Amino acid sequence: MLTPSPQTLTALAPAVREAARRAGDLALSYFRAGGQTAAKLWYKGGSSPVTEADIALDTFLKTHLGELLPQAAWLSEETADDPVRLGHSLVWIVDPIDGTRAFASGHPDWAVSIALVRDGKPILGVLHAPVHDRLYEARFGEGAWSNGEKLRLPEAEILSGPARVAGPKPLVDRLEQHINPLERLPKVPSLALRLARVADGSIDIGLVSAHAQDWDIAAADLILQEAGGRLTGLDGTIPVYNKPAPSHDEMIAVASRLHPRAIGAMRA
Repeated sequence: MLTPSPQTLTALAPAVREAARRAGDLALSYFRAGGQTAAKLWYKGGSSPVTEADIALDTFLKTHLGELLPQAAWLSEETADDPVRLGHSLVWIVDPIDGTRAFASGHPDWAVSIALVRDGKPILGVLHAPVHDRLYEARFGEGAWSNGEKLRLPEAEILSGPARVAGPKPLVDRLEQHINPLERLPKVPSLALRLARVADGSIDIGLVSAHAQDWDIAAADLILQEAGGRLTGLDGTIPVYNKPAPSHDEMIAVASRLHPRAIGAMRA
């Protein structure tokens, strides 16, 4: 089996969902709501936090997902990059804890993010936010769900109230110059959750700083797509995954119906 069929993806989804839940349970054993994590904490590259929980989840998921689909390569925030992935059609792209700073400080907005990518495009995505007991998932061409409830963004071309926007302040400031009224929501520490909340309709426009990595966005990108939304660069291009440098420029996430106006406002 070189390429998963839709039937195979449907059969694979429950096992990936279960892996995400088990990883979430493992992370919760280290999490302390409102306080410092029980996990050992250090910094890589001088400023990026990592905990022993990140490493434990990464090890668990690499083993478990590798057993589910041995022909898929691996790309994760917590594993040294192996360029062998570039020769593979199928790649697991994983962030064991998206939002490590939030996790480490006791903030609830962090998630386990798992995507299966084929030829640069996500075809299966699972995003589990254990503290919220919220699991998002999507399969290419089949839809997106939140805790089993189908997600579908409205198709109206205008909002009934102020645009609810979440993202870095400089980007929100830029948007506000051209879209008003605008309601500033608190920035969601987990980028994956920020995008998923656009998919479930609780955020109208999600903004993304430059240098987001594949593992931050791949699963949530598919969830948003399948819910009727779009994640693109400010030039309108869609993300391509599993490139030699798995990094992206500034992006915007929004319902498809609102994309032309929102991206136009960011370009103005």
